[in-house]
Amino acid sequence: MTSPSTLSPPAAGKLNFVLVCIFIDMLGIGLLIPVFPLLVGQYVSAPDEQALWYGVMATVFGTLQFLCMPALGALSDRVGRRPVLLYSMGGMCLNFLVTAWAPSLAWVFVGRVIGGMSSASMSVAAAYASDISTHADRAKSFGKIGAAFGLGFICGPMLGGLLGEGNVRLPFYVAAALSAANLLYGYLLVPESLPPGRREPLRLARLNPFTALLRLLRRTDIRGLVVVIVLTTFAQMMLQSTWVLYTTFRFGWTPRDNGIAMFCVGLASVVVQAGLLGMLIRRFGEVRLSLLGLGSGALTFAAYGLATQGWMMYVFILCNILAFAAGPALQGIVSTSSPADQQGELMGSLQSIASLGVMLTPMIGTGILSTVSHLPPDDWRIGSSFFLCAAMQGAALLCARRYFRNHKQVGRAA
Repeated sequence: MTSPSTLSPPAAGKLNFVLVCIFIDMLGIGLLIPVFPLLVGQYVSAPDEQALWYGVMATVFGTLQFLCMPALGALSDRVGRRPVLLYSMGGMCLNFLVTAWAPSLAWVFVGRVIGGMSSASMSVAAAYASDISTHADRAKSFGKIGAAFGLGFICGPMLGGLLGEGNVRLPFYVAAALSAANLLYGYLLVPESLPPGRREPLRLARLNPFTALLRLLRRTDIRGLVVVIVLTTFAQMMLQSTWVLYTTFRFGWTPRDNGIAMFCVGLASVVVQAGLLGMLIRRFGEVRLSLLGLGSGALTFAAYGLATQGWMMYVFILCNILAFAAGPALQGIVSTSSPADQQGELMGSLQSIASLGVMLTPMIGTGILSTVSHLPPDDWRIGSSFFLCAAMQGAALLCARRYFRNHKQVGRAA
């Protein structure tokens, strides 16, 4: 008999497929981060147009992801996980190929549309893992999924920066090849995880991406922390959407430079969240750690915008260790405020905030960068988008302090 805390060999094999899928998907997406803004720049004649159109492309992808991800998740409950996963892999492969081949900006736009409509692998893969895991194994399986996600995102930008140093289109072809290999592996070797008897009919309410957000806003007991999470998430998403263009305009960084910097950010995040987080929580407590992390993040965002030399960015990344712990600490506090049978709904609602950030922040950040792109590289105003990130992070810190002051039982519980 199989131990209740140990996956059977067939289930372990299926979970390995999910881990490979997520790693390859994140590796493929990460490959593009250092080079996609530069590819957009090949179709325009000025830096302000480059920033503006890159923002448009990022917003298109984020909007379609936000709108389609709930529908694809609900569809997987109806028809099974396997066909939706295969659709996602095929769509991402087509997205990478269209973008790599694109003779005009219009075709890059088409690629972004295809990619946004296909990017459901993370949520459906998590549902696949849930199907094949016992209750005791589920948390461990999700932990492995998070590790595969993080590892792909650490390696992707570094590899993409190295590949894109001589040809910015090469990482797109490599990403397409990885997605095609993933699709072939899944088609030939991976069975369905959701038997027909456990499938559910499609319901219109589950197709609405705003449903989860509305449920979260009704939680008056944690509304203050929700505001904090919105501000910090939006600040982080804006940083991610403007980083490559900013460092290119400011320091003349190449894809290789940006790939190395993003590798450092990802590595620092994994080290803190996978290795140091428990020790930091024991040392400071969740409330104090979240406040320290928010303050550190606000100062670091401002420092990024004021940096005058590229090497300073690496120093600020290493000095921002506490900020990587703020998000998990805040989620831990929010989680303790909800009953056990509402945890899944709560985490899904928090994820919807990140999806909304992906949709809204690129246009804001790149719009600011477009406005200041004509300035000399040493002009402090080039960092305006990062100053807005610092302001949002500072506002989050003030909101968090006010919330914890008015909910002292949270501080004692945490």
